[in-house]
Amino acid sequence: MDMKKRITLELRNRNPAEIVELVVDNSRSADGEIEGLTGEFKELEFLSMVNVGLSSLTKLPSLPKLRKFELSDNNLSGSLETLAEKCPNLTYLNLSGNKIKELSTLEALQNLKNLQSLDLFNCEITSLEDYRESVFELLPQVTYLDGFDQEDNEAPDSEVDDDDEDAEDGAGPTGVYDDDDEEEEDEEGSEGGEVGLSFQVNQGNQEDYEDEDDYAEEEEEQAGAQGQKRKRDVDDEGEEDDDDEDD
Repeated sequence: MDMKKRITLELRNRNPAEIVELVVDNSRSADGEIEGLTGEFKELEFLSMVNVGLSSLTKLPSLPKLRKFELSDNNLSGSLETLAEKCPNLTYLNLSGNKIKELSTLEALQNLKNLQSLDLFNCEITSLEDYRESVFELLPQVTYLDGFDQEDNEAPDSEVDDDDEDAEDGAGPTGVYDDDDEEEEDEEGSEGGEVGLSFQVNQGNQEDYEDEDDYAEEEEEQAGAQGQKRKRDVDDEGEEDDDDEDD
């Protein structure tokens, strides 16, 4: 997809003046120039044009608020003076994977007074003797070159820091949970379950015993009743025999 069409798609029917970030990586420029980007993008702060076939920046519009510019994996060998003229507030510039060979090519970046981080990784200039010392001397405003400062301290990753802060801000519910507390709760729950089960079993047994006692009492009552009945029957028979003898 050509760069101009890609920029139109990225707008999504919005006004260019509303755009703060714009990414057109892997789109194509027919003549090696920037196409479709105009001065209407006056609020743009982040622009990424990775691997778009750029060989010149002469058609870069004025972007006064641009702070981060990704230009890696292109064919740039010069015209860096356009950056200082059109993007004076750049703090981060990635030129890795371009065709920058000479230290003199970087002299145009001296006018970028706010430039803090410069990336030239995979450019031929990195093979020069005393490359790092020379660049830091030429561009004293630069703190990090290829991700490291003059003492080889790695540049902080602002995006990672932001993610960590967000993670801390939204770190779960406000209640504090302890594994020991959970284990105690589990033990209490299991003990409570066992007690409840034992209680139910004992209660059931007790009911069985009560039922048996009731049954025994009923049997005794029935036996007593039957005994009394038999006694009455015997007495009645005895009376009948006496009557017969009297006759």
